[in-house]
Amino acid sequence: MHEELIIAGFGGQGVLLIGQMIAYAGLAENKHVLWMPAYGPETRGGFANCTVMVSDKELYSPVTTSPSSVIVMNLPSLDKFERSVEEGGLIVVNKSLVNREVFRGDIDKVVVPATEIATELGNVKAANMVALGAYIERRKTVKFETLINLLPKIFKGKEKLIPLNEKALIQGAEFVKNL
Repeated sequence: MHEELIIAGFGGQGVLLIGQMIAYAGLAENKHVLWMPAYGPETRGGFANCTVMVSDKELYSPVTTSPSSVIVMNLPSLDKFERSVEEGGLIVVNKSLVNREVFRGDIDKVVVPATEIATELGNVKAANMVALGAYIERRKTVKFETLINLLPKIFKGKEKLIPLNEKALIQGAEFVKNL
């Protein structure tokens, strides 16, 4: 197994966090991982993305020009990364903030209303977890249970956020199961 993933959106959407979660889950499952963030000087509202690689074999560089998967949380990210996904790869799109269709016909597409689902759960900031749940359900890069088990570590000191984020992960996965 070898997965090269780019997660992209605006700063403040939690794209770096879900990238870290995939990396931590990969480590917990004794896989090789690389995580590399990229963001502008703005904390919120600027462009942010990260590259995550998870593999059964050693990894040597976090740079990818043709990722096997992309999660995009907004339209500028779709515009920037859609063309780069390898043929047969996966793109997960936050339909709530993207007002156009994915034009590629040679890739798998999961179009999930992540922001709407998160809002229904009570906190729009959980949209990243909805997208992550959808991605994991479709791609199975790491085990879903491993992510759930990581939540106490990720939200240490913010334990009240664990139930919301767990529900968001589950809702994202359930959305994909019902496609």
